[in-house]
Amino acid sequence: MTANRSSVAALIPCYREERHIRDVAVRAKAQLDTVLVVDDGSDDRTSDEARAAGVEVITHERNAGKGAAIKTGLRALTSRADIAWVLILDGDGQHLPEEIPHFLAAANETGGEMIVGNRMGDTHAMPLVRKLTNLTMSRLISLFAGQEIPDSQCGFRMFLRELAAAFLDVPTSGFDFESEMLVLAARRGVRVGTAAVSTVYGDEVSKIHPVRDTLRFLKLLVRMRSA
Repeated sequence: MTANRSSVAALIPCYREERHIRDVAVRAKAQLDTVLVVDDGSDDRTSDEARAAGVEVITHERNAGKGAAIKTGLRALTSRADIAWVLILDGDGQHLPEEIPHFLAAANETGGEMIVGNRMGDTHAMPLVRKLTNLTMSRLISLFAGQEIPDSQCGFRMFLRELAAAFLDVPTSGFDFESEMLVLAARRGVRVGTAAVSTVYGDEVSKIHPVRDTLRFLKLLVRMRSA
């Protein structure tokens, strides 16, 4: 099905984003008819700010991880017959809603079932540590996926509803969930396409825990290797 503002739903998983979520949700709503925010157990005004944007909001009682928030959103959206695509973007302002048309165009022009944002074409604004981390992880994920995925760590992505249903079976629930999505899609025969997006860093604080999430990523690689 053609990707357009009525057939694509935006899913915004977030945690403690009261400063940014209303603005991101309003801008996403300007691009797509359906915008769903999943507040992953925030203890601030994240849910209130999202509702003030006039979008749908689902709230977890407790923090369960970004992957869990995405799954909650996928369960809600895949039950709707009018939704053919799901587009995920972060609620901290790192992903520009105005670049959503890049994903629609890429899907419609290539027939791709999954389109992932690619920030690596212009990395001057990307901190060196993140750049090196993205390059390393992307090479590893590309190896397991059997195809080049230049920016596997970009959470700005869009995929068909049928793939969304398959992602619900992914066992991980943290940040590693996004990497496993790519490998699962590739092993199902999906050619992962890309859409050029901007590198944006502001006053947001990374929610990735260096030690914990690195260990999770290593465990993910071991599991994918044996799968």
